[in-house]
Amino acid sequence: MLKSKIIIVLLWTVVFATAARAQNLRLSPVLQSNMVVQQNQPFKVWGHAPAGTALSIQADWMQAPIQVTADAESRFSGIIAVPTARKGDFSKHRITVSSGSEKQVLDNLLIGETWICSGQSNMQFKLHETLDSAKEVPAAAYPQIRLFNAGLNFSNEPLDSIKGSWQECTPATARTFSAVGYHFGRELFARLNVPIGLVFTGIGASAAQAYVPREVLAADTLLNRVYLKPYLDGPKSKEKIDGGFTFEKVTRPFLLYNAVIHPFTNLSVKGFIWYQGESNRGERESYTRLTQAMIQSWRERFGQGNLPFYYVQVAPFWYDKGDSTLADYAFFREAQERVSGLDNTEMVVTMDVGESKDLHPKNKKPIGIRLAKTALNRTYGMLDVAYKGPEFDYAEYGDKEVQVHFRPETVRNGLETNNGKSPEHFFVAGTDKKFYPANARIDGNRIVLTAPKVKRPVAVRYAFTNFPVTNLQNRDGLPARAFRSDDWPEPAPAQ
Repeated sequence: MLKSKIIIVLLWTVVFATAARAQNLRLSPVLQSNMVVQQNQPFKVWGHAPAGTALSIQADWMQAPIQVTADAESRFSGIIAVPTARKGDFSKHRITVSSGSEKQVLDNLLIGETWICSGQSNMQFKLHETLDSAKEVPAAAYPQIRLFNAGLNFSNEPLDSIKGSWQECTPATARTFSAVGYHFGRELFARLNVPIGLVFTGIGASAAQAYVPREVLAADTLLNRVYLKPYLDGPKSKEKIDGGFTFEKVTRPFLLYNAVIHPFTNLSVKGFIWYQGESNRGERESYTRLTQAMIQSWRERFGQGNLPFYYVQVAPFWYDKGDSTLADYAFFREAQERVSGLDNTEMVVTMDVGESKDLHPKNKKPIGIRLAKTALNRTYGMLDVAYKGPEFDYAEYGDKEVQVHFRPETVRNGLETNNGKSPEHFFVAGTDKKFYPANARIDGNRIVLTAPKVKRPVAVRYAFTNFPVTNLQNRDGLPARAFRSDDWPEPAPAQ
């Protein structure tokens, strides 16, 4: 009896010792089986092991492993080359990291294109909540697309860990994934015919300053004054930070960057898509600079060059103000548009698929597809893919008519409306700076306006109010971008 007990104790000792050793080698939680490895770029494999530990990293496409050693802080990383993805090749791959008898294996890997999807609720908006979910969810069976839903967290300091798991795209996994992200990825997959990896890491109601590193905010006088200093000088910055959600916490500077962006900065990616702005709608110049600073900081920290950043302009919404002439949200959309002054960025327009009294429009498919078309043209060099709607070029003012001209490359196939009616939401003003609705008709690649109440027109605006759902588009089906020809200052808010 005693001998049996001794044997049992020894067996459990071996089990616990083996389990303890198994904990010595840990890969980053970003690196998992089922993921998509970014093609044709150096791929970092990183994690933790006891200081001084020698490790071997071997991918099944490599002829020989590479050797690395854990540093004094028990961290290791190794960079391996990744081949170019071949169209239609969905071969499954494996990466093995080993040290002595310990081994971590990533399998069911695909080589393709990986994109980060981030922002607030309209990017988080789930596929099963969309207008056409009854059709789209059951059809979301794409094992060559892989999804990662990052868990929410907040932190005062940059984190390496993140919750979430890489999963094959199935109706069950896609239904709770970002609808915009899913349609973006599916369109890329359909056109590129290579595996697609999508990471959603964001949260509803979040403000842009939450995604910007603290030191970046501190280094810019405007951003420090508007965003960082008020927070650091206030009582909220003294609170203990945990992972629980509050509507206020997701607006605090730098906490989301530390917790839900920084963990991915070692991951090889192709680019970013972003849908955010509602929480910053009262801002103008500071928002433009804030978003540009965010983009530049992400590019710097991911360390993979001038990564593309494609973003979505906020949709029309009334904010419980029924006055159809109000334009404060239009001025914010203009501030968003200016973000694209930064290189390798582009804005997608949603004016035609918004719902004036729903902050979360349910028609998300066109938005994902427009983002994908932008990437196909600008990132993947498919120049035959149209991605821009009509963009204002200049206006000619006559005594009775105003002719609106668009940039030729945005109306190469002509103009139309999506409902067969006359173009809507055009306004004309005279020297008194009062805008009146204008009648509009399509004349070739131009719009001709008449406004009987304006005797001497000097300015024109299109969809430059808070909640116009538009119908003007080019014959590629892409909506016209809201614009104003004037540079008159924004009116002060009514008291």
